Amino acid sequence: MKSTLSHLMKSVICRLTVCFSVGFTAVLMSVWAAIFTFATLAQAQNVEVYELWPNLAPGETEKTPDAEKPQKDGIRRVHHVTNPTIHVYRPEKKTTDSIILIFPGGGYGILAADHEGVEVAQFLNAKGVTAAVVYYRVPRRSGHEKHWAAWQDAQRAVRYVRANAEKFGINPEKIGCMGFSAGGHLTLMTATTSQTPAYEPVDELDKVPCHVNFAAPIYPAYVLEDGRDGGNKEKGNNSSIVDDFAFDTKTPPMCFIHGDSDGISAMGSVAVYHKLRTMNIPAELHIFARVGHGFGMRAKEVHSQTWMDRVYEWMVVMKK
Repeated sequence: MKSTLSHLMKSVICRLTVCFSVGFTAVLMSVWAAIFTFATLAQAQNVEVYELWPNLAPGETEKTPDAEKPQKDGIRRVHHVTNPTIHVYRPEKKTTDSIILIFPGGGYGILAADHEGVEVAQFLNAKGVTAAVVYYRVPRRSGHEKHWAAWQDAQRAVRYVRANAEKFGINPEKIGCMGFSAGGHLTLMTATTSQTPAYEPVDELDKVPCHVNFAAPIYPAYVLEDGRDGGNKEKGNNSSIVDDFAFDTKTPPMCFIHGDSDGISAMGSVAVYHKLRTMNIPAELHIFARVGHGFGMRAKEVHSQTWMDRVYEWMVVMKK
């Protein structure tokens, strides 16, 4: 890593040197690209990456590097994962012994790994919270439920951090998860259905419980029957919760964030919030007016830009 960073810095200096002998604008853009790459690599040194499965993940026949689609709108999309991993981000100064697993969204087809992943982890680190972005398998596996592979990876990720609680400096009973859109659905699967095995055990790690102690579904998708695999055709106003979620005895407290202009209806969050109330499970719900889908850490509407503060404040109240 150090040699790579040194090479990049030399490259920046060389490009600055030739700025006045060739097209200035083109070279300047190249320089900024090199600086951005340098900053990204420097930041990456603070990340610990762990594979979730000892060999191949269940049902996989190969282990290939993650593949990304070109960025045209500033959103990084990881579109091919066969070897699921967790990327652990540790704060410089911890304020809690909790950890939050983050599930990026992307319709179970891709992972929006930055504004619904890395940037969330960075926010949590700034608050003193350990975070781990889960790069679960995408796209959907043919012949299976849309969440089949991702749910396996999510349960395995919870077991992994619980089994390694001492290593990560966390309390094994202060494990939370949060996810966005499809990742919000995965958050609900993880939080409400931990007593249902998503896969056959593969090693000793699978004896470790996979329940989470708190959860934050962020504009969760596929929650209601009229939007089981897409937007809500009837706006979710008269629809029941899908049968994906068991709402078992280990279902934890939750905090919901949603926009009321979202095509993935906020009524899904409302319905699960109501369900938790009937179970006497503490829950918090924030619905922002005139806010749509997929904002993550890049919300444009001023009143919704501090939504992550609401989640953190809820964690403090819940002593997580």
